[in-house]
Amino acid sequence: MYRRERSRLGPVRILDQSTRGGLGPGNLGLVMSLAGVGKTACLVHLALDDLRQQRPVLHIALDQTLDHVQSWYDALHDDTDDTPHATAVASATREVPRRLPLIASFTDQELSPERLEDTVANLAGFQPATILIDGYPWTRYSAADNAAALAAFKAHARSLGAELWMSGSTHLERRDGGHQLPGPYDAYAHLIDVAIYLDPREDLVDVRLLKDHDAATPPPTRLTLHPDTLRLHADTNGDAGGDAGPAEIPTSAYTMLSGGARGAEAAFGACAETWGLAEIHVSFAGRDPERKRGLVNLTDAELSQGAVSSVYVQARMNRRFPSTPLFAKMLQTIWHQVCTAGEVFAVGTVQGDGTVRGGTGWAVELARLWNKPVFVYDQEQRRWLSWQNTGWMTVPTPTIHHRRFCGTGTRSLTEDGRQAIRRLFEQSFGPRPASR
Repeated sequence: MYRRERSRLGPVRILDQSTRGGLGPGNLGLVMSLAGVGKTACLVHLALDDLRQQRPVLHIALDQTLDHVQSWYDALHDDTDDTPHATAVASATREVPRRLPLIASFTDQELSPERLEDTVANLAGFQPATILIDGYPWTRYSAADNAAALAAFKAHARSLGAELWMSGSTHLERRDGGHQLPGPYDAYAHLIDVAIYLDPREDLVDVRLLKDHDAATPPPTRLTLHPDTLRLHADTNGDAGGDAGPAEIPTSAYTMLSGGARGAEAAFGACAETWGLAEIHVSFAGRDPERKRGLVNLTDAELSQGAVSSVYVQARMNRRFPSTPLFAKMLQTIWHQVCTAGEVFAVGTVQGDGTVRGGTGWAVELARLWNKPVFVYDQEQRRWLSWQNTGWMTVPTPTIHHRRFCGTGTRSLTEDGRQAIRRLFEQSFGPRPASR
């Protein structure tokens, strides 16, 4: 009795109440957020809730390995006797128990409607009640091709009597608080039945409904996702299932932001790839960064969001910078890197006035302005420094605590600075993996 009540009153049950009873068979639900905020965790929460109700789940991962998806289920299950663990299989050709989700990983990131149908057809005796598609490459295809694929995915889900959930990344944070779907997903609003946006706010992530079937104004969900434990919590006086403690979050849930330039930024990116983290390198057309994995070129309109007066920058930094359009764009990309990061790590030189030399200094200054944790490895002093309200304090090698962080620094990276970046990752994620 306790377990049934716990499921009925749990966070996903609250979400079902917000969406007029849930998604519904044959309908498409979309979970959107910035990279590293919690899309996969949200999908796994939905899957675990279905599994507790004996509803078979097919989880298709297009940008994560089987081991990574397995680790999400291991991290987020509630450790109750009736909570199933995930079963990962490389080939969907054998019968699996109905109480276990089947996880299929397509490393080529290709999923056509035909491939989905073939995958389900090859599951001997397994008919999913819920299908999760995580990592669909929305920007790889034209809007017309995506719309056709979504319609076909929905038609197949309808034929199975299954609900369909997908994830989608945005690279800019929503600040309007409205219900308009962000691009490119606004082009598919007529095909999306329920849209959820994970909105990071200070120490929590709000789970917001942007679309609820045909409702003119979607209701509030009263749900939050804790950014460190990745657990859903309901803002209610009822029993929301309690706090099961922190999850052992896979490294693939972390995202490192930078500009991808030669030197420290490229070294941060190389370590991110080695340890299995995601990367986003913010740039613009006409610039050729050294690091290409996770490259995002901002439009002029997006860049303008980070515009700031050169007079203000020079006053904050106590020095003059080039008054060129190129340098102005560089400062704007730095704004985007720091704006959505939870903390900033930089390699450079702290000067006598407390600022950091070069363009790196603007990233550090923004972090200080926004009261974000900021650490600088000073290559001349050969030590880590942390900003503590009134000045820089020497600290041991820090640890990455936020799943979305900025890694930046000088182009003139020394070997000692490179080793400091590696030790940061080792301190945060353990010894360097044997192979990736």
